[in-house]
Formats: sequence, C-alpha cells, structure tokens
Amino acid sequence: MAANPIDGRQFPYVAGAPDEATQPLRVVPGYPETARRNPSQPLVRRPPTLSELTGPLEPARRLSLLGGDLAGHGAQRAIGQLMRLRVRVLDEDGSPVSGALVEIWHANAAGRYSHPNDDDHAPIDRNFYGAARLLTDESGAFELRTIKPGAYPVPDSGGWWRPPHIHFSLFGKIWLSRLVTQMYFPDDPLNGQDRILNAPPSAEARARLIARMLPPTGGPADALVFEHQIVLRGRKATPAQA
Repeated sequence: MAANPIDGRQFPYVAGAPDEATQPLRVVPGYPETARRNPSQPLVRRPPTLSELTGPLEPARRLSLLGGDLAGHGAQRAIGQLMRLRVRVLDEDGSPVSGALVEIWHANAAGRYSHPNDDDHAPIDRNFYGAARLLTDESGAFELRTIKPGAYPVPDSGGWWRPPHIHFSLFGKIWLSRLVTQMYFPDDPLNGQDRILNAPPSAEARARLIARMLPPTGGPADALVFEHQIVLRGRKATPAQA
C-alpha cells in the first residue's frame, strides 16, 4: 500500500504506477513555490481513458528537433567544463523506450538560464543556447554534448543554493509515461542540502537522480563523461522533479 503524501490515505499499488515513497513531497518545507503550484486538496484517482492510453501521437512531427549539442561549435564554444552525457530511457519492465521525445534545459557554467525570466546577477553566455530537443534511438539512448551547469542561489530562500543539475521533460509512448525530472552530479557538496533533490522520502529513489561519472578513458580527452538512466513508470520510476 502506498500513502498519499497530502493526507496519508493508503492506495493499493497499480501496475505501472510509481511507489509514492519514490516521488517527491508535493509541498516541500522551505520551498514556498511548491505550495503555490500543487493542489491543496487530496488527489482523486480515476481510471485512464483512451487518450491517456494511446497518446501522444508523433509529437516529433509537431515540435522541431533541436539536436543534442549545447556547447557551441569550434572557436565559438560556450564557457565552462565541456561534458558529454549518455542517457538511456527505460520503461517499468526495463525495456528501452525508442522514439521518446526528450527536451533538455539547464543553466550555463555561471548558473544562469538562457531565459528572459532569469535576471540573476550571473553573466549570460552568448554561445550557450541552453536547451535541446531530440529523440531516443532504438536502444532508448541519446547523447548530449554540453557544458557542466553551475550552481545558483534560490531567491528569497535564506541562502539556499541549487546544486548543478539538468532538467528533462520526456514523452513516452503514452501520456501515462510523461515525466519531468532532473539529474544531479555525483559528490557535489550542495546535493545534501538541496530541497528539491531531497524531497523524495526514499534514499534509493534519490540515488536514482544522480548521474554516474565514467573513467577518463570513457570519452573525449577534453570532456567529462557521465551516464544516466531514466525509468518512466513503475516502482523503480525516476522521481519527478519540477
């Protein structure tokens, strides 16, 4: 039985559904934005309809792909530590999810997003676009070439800094496989105090949000190489991270 994190009610586990302990608390203490964007009343469960079980239909035909290179090109490369990230997307049975639409975005090496709503003190990098959109291959994998993101302070939080992280939005084969999550870097000193990373009650689930660094021989000599796995549904599902 899994507990609803809002009112503590118990629900039987449904095939394909995540274990509630692996998912973040909807209202995170010390992070006021979570209270503003989450329901104040207990959630209502309803049987999925045909649209949830059959869509989305070919989202890549409606959204243009942007490729998987955020690091710039040649002499115009973005500032920061070059890195390559190799990700595999799996379903609840451990099978690869091919053709999944993945959107990626993260801050530049100074901790600033390429977005007009980010007016932080950190400088903008004109050679860093900050977003990618691509499809997984037949093995459920994709690779991203980018710059390792920087940490940044959370406004009006009393000195809380977010550790380096990368955002992912994934569309699986059906709407029930929709996932928005984040990935973090191993051994970063800010991981232990990050309120978003530590929102899932399960330590095992939190560990599934941390990438694995590969040995220096695992990739280009001028780049750090990380690998990561994202599971879209089931008890081993990657925790959602808004």
